[in-house]
Amino acid sequence: MTMLTDFDRPARAGLTRMVAAIVVGNGFIAYDFTIYSLSAVTIGTLFFPSRNPVSSLLLSLATFGAGFVMRPLGAAIIGHISDSRSRKTGMMLSLMLMTIATWMIACMPTYASIGPAATVLMVVARLMQGLAAGGEIGPASASLMEAVAHERRCFIVSWRGASQGMAAFTAALIAASTTALLSPATMQDWGWRIPFMIGGLIGPAGWYLRRRMPAIAEQSSRKLMFRPLFAEHARTLVYGVLMMAAPSASFYVAVFYLPSYLVQTLHWPATISLVTACLSGLIILVMTPLVAAIADRYASRKTVQYVMFSVSLMATYPAFRLLTQGVGHIGGLLIMATYVTLSLNNAGAGSVLMLEAFPRHQRAAGLSVIYSLGVVIFGGFSPLLVTWLIHLTGDTMMPAWYLIGATATTLYALNRFPENRYARVATSGISAD
Repeated sequence: MTMLTDFDRPARAGLTRMVAAIVVGNGFIAYDFTIYSLSAVTIGTLFFPSRNPVSSLLLSLATFGAGFVMRPLGAAIIGHISDSRSRKTGMMLSLMLMTIATWMIACMPTYASIGPAATVLMVVARLMQGLAAGGEIGPASASLMEAVAHERRCFIVSWRGASQGMAAFTAALIAASTTALLSPATMQDWGWRIPFMIGGLIGPAGWYLRRRMPAIAEQSSRKLMFRPLFAEHARTLVYGVLMMAAPSASFYVAVFYLPSYLVQTLHWPATISLVTACLSGLIILVMTPLVAAIADRYASRKTVQYVMFSVSLMATYPAFRLLTQGVGHIGGLLIMATYVTLSLNNAGAGSVLMLEAFPRHQRAAGLSVIYSLGVVIFGGFSPLLVTWLIHLTGDTMMPAWYLIGATATTLYALNRFPENRYARVATSGISAD
């Protein structure tokens, strides 16, 4: 084993601190989005009351999707702050906004207490969460990528994606525990607030870690101008947004929407349905770095993605057909575990492929725009869209059709996306402070 030099030890310690700060902070942001989705039925009843339960759920999911509309704005505002001051400053701002919004939801009076004001406040909190999340992905991913050598980029960047699995697992585990331990009346009364309060406590811990996070050395002093970004990289941005179709649709359908789908459409028990979200999160947490480590072994960032998305495309229809035909809870869990393994573990190679398509001074903003627009178009409103289509057509296979279309779109865009344009640009390293 090669011995670390005195120079290597501080660099390794700085990288560990950076990864920990980004994983905890990004995981917290993903946790809050997951908790809202898992609580969609209860929130719909308490904040969007209607005589028709489906209408309440649709309004709740529409508010969930509204948070994604703010993501491009968050990418612009926080991306500009990250470029003009530092990426560390931008990431701390996004975490602070998310913490405030989470506590708003945790402490918010219901419609029965203050009337329509409760609905308005819930929408405001969700918009604030979307603003925070929009500015998070680009700076976080770029900071991780620029801290390591070319042959380790996929693995290190993958921990941002793995943190979303950690968040989904934690959120679903907490939601399942409170659902199992508290009566339905208690959950409806105040128990639903517990997961949001726990999230509110995670936020300050993440902010502290990010404050102590080492800065990336040689931070670019060039101010980001969005007009040149779109003018110089229009084709890259378009194909990048299309590449987000399968990752966004798969994540928000399989992790965020599936518990409601299993309960409302397939009539599974609420606790069992939440176990699927726990299982999905755990698989993402474990498998994403493993798949990324394999991707680092190939010269092309596309190789592993082609394989995973192609197999996922072929597996989608059989998976949902078996679910809708009633394979039992154990069989259903195994089916969803297989699907998530195939479709939701390309975050490392996918993010690095996109980051390497932009010069350093446009890298964080480029990924932020791609990710934010991709999630808005293909992910954020997918629970609402699929729920509406099922209600309209009566076809319980609608999630499968949506995912098949999204995966085919991603494979097309992956083939057209430029590769290795700025792949060998020197990394900046981590400063000693």
